[in-house]
Amino acid sequence: MLKKIAADQLAVGMYLHKLGGSWINHPFWRSSFVISTKDEIRQVVDSGIAEVWIDTEKGKDVSPTGGAAEDLEIVDDFEVPAASSAAEPIQLPTQNEVRHAGRVTMQDEVRRAAKICDSSKKAVRSMFEEVRMGKAISVEVAGEVVEEISSSVVRNPGALISLARLKTADDYTYMHSVAVCALMVALTRQLGLNEEQTREAGLAGLLHDLGKAVMPTAVLNKPGKLTDEEFSVIKQHPVEGHRMLLEGGAVGEIPLDVCLHHHEKVGGGGYPHGLKGDQIGLYAKMGAVCDVYDAITSNRPYKAGWEPAESIARMTEWSKGHFDERVFQAFVRSIGIYPVGSLVRLASGRLGVVMEQSEKSLLMPKVKTIFSTKSKTFLPPEILDLSRGGNIDQIVGREDAAKWGIRNLEQLWAP
Repeated sequence: MLKKIAADQLAVGMYLHKLGGSWINHPFWRSSFVISTKDEIRQVVDSGIAEVWIDTEKGKDVSPTGGAAEDLEIVDDFEVPAASSAAEPIQLPTQNEVRHAGRVTMQDEVRRAAKICDSSKKAVRSMFEEVRMGKAISVEVAGEVVEEISSSVVRNPGALISLARLKTADDYTYMHSVAVCALMVALTRQLGLNEEQTREAGLAGLLHDLGKAVMPTAVLNKPGKLTDEEFSVIKQHPVEGHRMLLEGGAVGEIPLDVCLHHHEKVGGGGYPHGLKGDQIGLYAKMGAVCDVYDAITSNRPYKAGWEPAESIARMTEWSKGHFDERVFQAFVRSIGIYPVGSLVRLASGRLGVVMEQSEKSLLMPKVKTIFSTKSKTFLPPEILDLSRGGNIDQIVGREDAAKWGIRNLEQLWAP
């Protein structure tokens, strides 16, 4: 039996079924476990969470002196008061209502997205560590991570996707999972997929590289080109990830397919099965595009990431043999021809960093001008919305920051 109680009624030995409030405010990376110490209770109370759900069949019940608790039962994945209660049905906290809140500006979303990135990275790290110890991942926790990422993407896709691209060597594997999840969610919206398909695609993106948790660390983090033997080892990560998800039995066909086949190419020549064309499922084709984009735009121990617009240009050259054309075109629409963080040259001779996409045109994003190619000097930053009427400037091409001595470009696109 599930009961909703005040957080300060928690006691050691209770089975915590669900924490109230948004997942990113929780002090734990998972929300279902037995309370084993008073310190865990203190963390819940100090985090500002007012109410929690406990499962009295898996742990202790609230004491008679601890105050009344509300009995709940499960009905079609919702928790509602028991039939004897006259209260209105209660749904467990979700972020679904945020999906319909509408788009917000980059400036409004970027700080919230940064918090989601940090919390999601910690959750993915914990999931990988549990897999290394032979434990099954918590699909419930993974689903909560996907909900938070999806909500941010709905509010403004550029914020979280751009932040997730900024990685260190130490957190690459974990942030790559977060980034691919966000890119998959953004892509589903361009392809017109429904909410359930979006959730499954996001989960697939989050878990697509799970097999890397059991790859040799020396090979996974090698700061240089892999030998043929080392590459053959790494090529097993889709198979290992698929095996672990299959044995866990808690995910559907979409995450299983993406995990196993996100390295397949439509022209053949991918791995692990060398599939081609229609032999590859839609979601695996989506995973392939999202995986490659984030990989080539990220800094790695052995090479600096390519600038976003350059990456799109190079992927366009590969698209016929590597990616599904329809999926790739939808991907470009989802992040832009000049994605956030791209350095572009304007007709006026100024260089600017793309800050935000325009809903009017892929060629007219919002840009922060920073440099004059005529005087070869830095300029006071000025924000131009190229889609706004009366603006006479326009993008004429992408630029290489190193050519102009511009450093720390990734710090310049933020509002």
